[in-house]
Amino acid sequence: MKVVLMGTETRQTKFGYDIDTKGAELIPVAADASPADLAAKAADAEYAVIDAISLFTAEHMDAMPKLKLIHSEGVSINKIDTAAAAERGIIVCSNKGANAVSVAEHTLTLIMALTKSIYPAYKAVMYGRQIETKTSMIKEGIKELSDYSLGLIGFGDIAKELARMIQPFGTKVYYNDLFRPSKEIEEKYNVTYIEKEELIANCDIISLHVPVLPSTENMVNKEFLSKMKKGSFFINTARGELMVNEDVIEALSIGKLAGAAFDTIAPEPVLADNPWLSIPQEIADKVIITPHIAGVTINMFRKAYRTIWSNIFKVEAGEEPVNWVNKKK
Repeated sequence: MKVVLMGTETRQTKFGYDIDTKGAELIPVAADASPADLAAKAADAEYAVIDAISLFTAEHMDAMPKLKLIHSEGVSINKIDTAAAAERGIIVCSNKGANAVSVAEHTLTLIMALTKSIYPAYKAVMYGRQIETKTSMIKEGIKELSDYSLGLIGFGDIAKELARMIQPFGTKVYYNDLFRPSKEIEEKYNVTYIEKEELIANCDIISLHVPVLPSTENMVNKEFLSKMKKGSFFINTARGELMVNEDVIEALSIGKLAGAAFDTIAPEPVLADNPWLSIPQEIADKVIITPHIAGVTINMFRKAYRTIWSNIFKVEAGEEPVNWVNKKK
């Protein structure tokens, strides 16, 4: 049994070290390996574990004609051509839910940092403006989380965890999702369903929790932002492709948004020509950007690699894996 580790060798060693791989031959390749690279190094591999931001096309699959399973190391599978895999009889699996606690914690951290003005307040103290800044913030008014309403767009594993974590703070939580869960689920997480337009217009904080699909790509654009409450906050710990960078920057510059925080901005990797790297200082003070680390905790990877290898063994035994995303209905 041969398993390609596409950009994941280090994590396999660090987080899957104690998993019995049952003698599998592990073939490490770069995260940006081309189909030619795979054909040269792993033409007869049956399984592939893919970095969640690695592109995996039909050509990559054709370079490994024995391939049975493509497993995303993370939750996202938008860089994998799942339709092409289905046509070739190749199973694609994700690590759905593995990062829920991790990303929810990070999102809550960003919410608190934004609403408490942590970043600009820290800078002000470091530049010797402690009393001036304290006086100004008292004058403007510092709110507690119970003073805010939080709108969740998407109500999957991460959004549910965030709703659970923020409950003790007394924040009112609203959500919108294509699939409304049962009343029991809503009561469990203390959330209220409202239509998306109403959520956008009325919530003080909007947090994205949807995958990148043709229907969601660039969803946070000029039109979306124009409907948001003036002085509201925008959080994106999902994917950078969900928002139009220039439109969000404009919303910050005109005061439509009081602040924004992201764990991921597109395109990745973030290079010097990305518009977020050249925003004026007055906008930069309203923005927090972290380097796509919300879902990469130790616990997340430990859970992920147990699921990966469990699924590999299931497919090898002719059994159905969990989190099979391109299963024909």
